[in-house]
Amino acid sequence: MIRIGFHTDAFNSSYWSFEQALQWAQKNDVHYIECGMIDGVSWIHGLGYQPHVAMWEDPVELRERMDKMGIQFSQIDAAFPLSLPQGATLGVEYALRTIRWAHLAGCHHIDTTDASKAPKGLTDAEAMDMMKRSYSQIVEVAERYKTIIDIEPHGYYTTKPEFMEKMLAFVDSPYLKMNMDTGNTFIAGQDPVAFLTKFKNKVAHVHIKDVSETLAAALRGELTGIAVSQCAIGDGVNKENIKKCFDILVDIKFDGVVSLECEGQGGPMIEKSLVFVRQLVDAANKKLGGK
Repeated sequence: MIRIGFHTDAFNSSYWSFEQALQWAQKNDVHYIECGMIDGVSWIHGLGYQPHVAMWEDPVELRERMDKMGIQFSQIDAAFPLSLPQGATLGVEYALRTIRWAHLAGCHHIDTTDASKAPKGLTDAEAMDMMKRSYSQIVEVAERYKTIIDIEPHGYYTTKPEFMEKMLAFVDSPYLKMNMDTGNTFIAGQDPVAFLTKFKNKVAHVHIKDVSETLAAALRGELTGIAVSQCAIGDGVNKENIKKCFDILVDIKFDGVVSLECEGQGGPMIEKSLVFVRQLVDAANKKLGGK
């Protein structure tokens, strides 16, 4: 079955808290949520103006509270760019601590990625070797916690199929997978349908993003990723690609969450996106034999 979730990035610009994001999920009959992990203390988060979670929060208490609301984590975002020199230290430790926190919170998917530009002072081969060591260390721990490490196409290396292929082979483990992103692959100049087709046997979590016509005209091929859709999903130039990606998910009998990444505007834009994506999910699940 394909299930619907959303990333709380949708409410960054609205300065919502994570609790408000949970309430939005409950109100709109969405049972899966994805958010970023804060490693430490942030004043804006502490004041309730950031819709993500921090490591100092009690993961078991939060899981119990979410269970009562009928909501689960689909994934937690620990995407410090592992291609940066600091990725081998800060990025690895960030991912490892997130794995342990997420395990207690009942979440078994961690999102990771690289930086938007090639790291200064490193050749591509050197950067790939560094990331291989980092992912090897991360996956070794993830296997103990039975947690999937997803690599998201979002940066200089991950949006290029030839590099993504090598990265997904860094470790021979069922716990190293891909988080497909329809918007990032498109804005990076790739064909999202071809990208998903190539890695369809590795996909374990999906971000659904559209791209506005103006943004695509101005920056496609120059960016490697966007945080969220700046138009409602289904209103942009990526609409048909998204539909075709759902056909692929049906073909591979995808059993997982598709997570909306859309500017929320306090609700209206992401609610419009939810209507569009819910139609696609319902149609896909009928084909899969679900309800």
